[in-house]
Amino acid sequence: MANTTNLPTTNIDVGLTSFFKEAWSYPILEKDEEYMLAKSYAEHDDTDAAHKLVTSHLRLVAKIAMGYRGYGLPVSDLVSEGSIGLMKAVKKFDPERGFRLSTYAIWWIRASITEYVLRSWSMVKLGTMAAQKKLFFSLRKTKSRLNILESGDLTPDQLTQLSIAMDVSEVEVNSMNRRLMARDTSLNAPLSQEEEGAEFQDTLVSECPSPEAITAEGQELSFRRGLLEDAMAELNDREKDIITERRLNESPMTLDQLGERYSISRERVRQLEARAFEKISIAMNDAQESLENRSRSNGPAF
Repeated sequence: MANTTNLPTTNIDVGLTSFFKEAWSYPILEKDEEYMLAKSYAEHDDTDAAHKLVTSHLRLVAKIAMGYRGYGLPVSDLVSEGSIGLMKAVKKFDPERGFRLSTYAIWWIRASITEYVLRSWSMVKLGTMAAQKKLFFSLRKTKSRLNILESGDLTPDQLTQLSIAMDVSEVEVNSMNRRLMARDTSLNAPLSQEEEGAEFQDTLVSECPSPEAITAEGQELSFRRGLLEDAMAELNDREKDIITERRLNESPMTLDQLGERYSISRERVRQLEARAFEKISIAMNDAQESLENRSRSNGPAF
């Protein structure tokens, strides 16, 4: 596999408007063309092929990056980070597994952007555990859905609403909301007029995991991603397409839309989706059990 440095770079210094215009000027690749380009890059380090794979997916980077505009960071930076994620996806993409590059790249683009947001959003590092990341990125959306204005501290009723809607404690909701509201403020800024003497720094607790925990979390994610890819390879083309469109894409297709694509009823699509999901679940569970049994028999593999 080629080095990352051999991959083409994308230039957004010319301005976002020009970048978006250029991104939409590149054609979307047909499945067969994408396969041949990915194969050429993987086997022959063909940077021209890699360039076509990257540029044909720049609109996907732009679309995902625009979804993170609410965190006060330059969109150009979000696009840059998303482009890095896309290039990593191209580097690691295996065309023989039967996925389209867009399905695979979505995970890498999102991961690159979310890590950048968490890294850059505040001068005080937020927790990096998965539950905190989820709360960080979903709180603002949930507040909007419940018509709770971005106006400072939450009322007791609002805390209760958010706690129930997000299935987290009121303490966690309140702490994260204060961090969101107090972005880049002084650590000595007062929390509110009611809490005399209380400062923003009083709410900050180091919740950073150890390096071992970070490494373990990354290995677990990579392991499960590999299991999913292997399990998906067991499906036929129609099942792969249905699962991808229904459960893996950012904007899932409806049962009716897929029914029209395959000239079958929406109920038949639902049955195929359920069957494919069951196949994936069984394959992933079997693979994990097999690895665990082998590990118990042979001991640690290092």
